[in-house]
Amino acid sequence: MTEGRHFLVVAHTGRQTALEATGAVCAQLLEAGATPVISMEQWDDVHEHVPELNGRVRRFEDLDPTLIELVIVLGGDGTILRAAELVREHSVPLLGVNLGHVGFLAESERDDLDYTVRRALAREYTVEERMTLSVRVKSGDEVVYESWALNEATVEKAERERMLEVVIEVDRRPLSSFGCDGVVMSTPTGSTAYSFSAGGPVVWPSLEALLLVPLSAHALFARPLVVGPDSSLAIEVLHRTEAAAVLWCDGRRMHDLAPGARVIVRKSELPVRLARLHEAPFTDRLVKKFNLPVAGWRGPVGRE
Repeated sequence: MTEGRHFLVVAHTGRQTALEATGAVCAQLLEAGATPVISMEQWDDVHEHVPELNGRVRRFEDLDPTLIELVIVLGGDGTILRAAELVREHSVPLLGVNLGHVGFLAESERDDLDYTVRRALAREYTVEERMTLSVRVKSGDEVVYESWALNEATVEKAERERMLEVVIEVDRRPLSSFGCDGVVMSTPTGSTAYSFSAGGPVVWPSLEALLLVPLSAHALFARPLVVGPDSSLAIEVLHRTEAAAVLWCDGRRMHDLAPGARVIVRKSELPVRLARLHEAPFTDRLVKKFNLPVAGWRGPVGRE
């Protein structure tokens, strides 16, 4: 059975609310004649807690991924990042329904679940491409690890008591060296995630750029940097550093870094595609997600 419409449903199945939402979404898809698809890692949880779906959904790993029309994600930003991993090579759009806290990448909330699925079935959404990072680790001339990130790649110390010693590099030229807790290299999408918490700027997602934000750096020149999409950033872990270092990509994929390792970050040629139901400006999303105070605003008068 390979015909018809297929929707991958990805949920944070450790939460009862997510399992209930999974059941509701799958039932709505089935009623519309579409086929819900569940990944293997969620298969047992879904079938145990939503038994009415037994025999009525397909497993993602048994399906040609090109048949997936849309990924419906039920959870917070972490769940959306997981869904992006699953379809990384297939350019399938992700439609997020926030069941978490801020849910910055999500397009709708739990109360709008039925409406969201109806819009998905009617193909009433636009697709927005978000820049991602290509991440490479080198030891000498040898590439020892490669990954990617939608939000950020972070070089961090693995031991709380000690400090990392690093050199930061832009476009293959050294810029500064210092001791620190770590360094965040981010996309505009990630500028409202870890980079934001570390004091980095908020960058509108329509702009393609690379951000670098030091974490608790002991240096005079350790300010956040923003460079163009054709630039490269690199962090070299100095041999004199006493702390063990790790690389995290989106807080999900980890790699240990030996002294002397270099982490090189560039723009990836493969974006993540987000399905959007609303054309609201990014400014409005910031105000809503962060509950920013805008009381008293009267708006522009006449033409600007």
